[in-house]
Amino acid sequence: MDAYGHLRILVSMILGLGITRVLSGLSRRIQSPARTEGMLAQTIWAVVILLGAVHFWWWEFGLRRISDWHFGAYVFVLCYASLHFVMATLIFPDALPDHAESESFFMRRRRWFFGVFALTFGFDLFDTLMKGSDYLHALGPEYFLRLALGLCVAFAALRARTLQRVALIGAVWLAYDISWIVRRYDSLG
Repeated sequence: MDAYGHLRILVSMILGLGITRVLSGLSRRIQSPARTEGMLAQTIWAVVILLGAVHFWWWEFGLRRISDWHFGAYVFVLCYASLHFVMATLIFPDALPDHAESESFFMRRRRWFFGVFALTFGFDLFDTLMKGSDYLHALGPEYFLRLALGLCVAFAALRARTLQRVALIGAVWLAYDISWIVRRYDSLG
């Protein structure tokens, strides 16, 4: 097995854990609607995480272009994948006391969540640079705009004081991210 194939398996395991966490959390919303009523912001950001993890998995296929792997690059990619898992655990924590509302818990912990979300954009840039200058140039100038917009979204959501505002910011980012993915990554070509 080549280095990329080996890395792909471990990245798949990490992302799979994060995706499972988000899907389990979303399915609990369906299973217990009375207990999870009014959790729009958390649900929107859970979908953002789910889309981000799936997009990351798809996008990382570009790592096959790297022929000479080093341990630092290997650890970097694993850390990048792990950020998606960490966000999944922050939005759907392991154990939540019965008296705590999940969405209020999310709002109290939003600094961690949106801090990690912001960090993903720095990792994204380094990951893109690892794939080479041809890859970077193929993304076009909108790539840098997307990174800046992602950071602005993270900081705006971090500073938002209401659940409605956090939900609106998430919905705007989700719409843009879907547009970006459809326009840029429809094919692995």
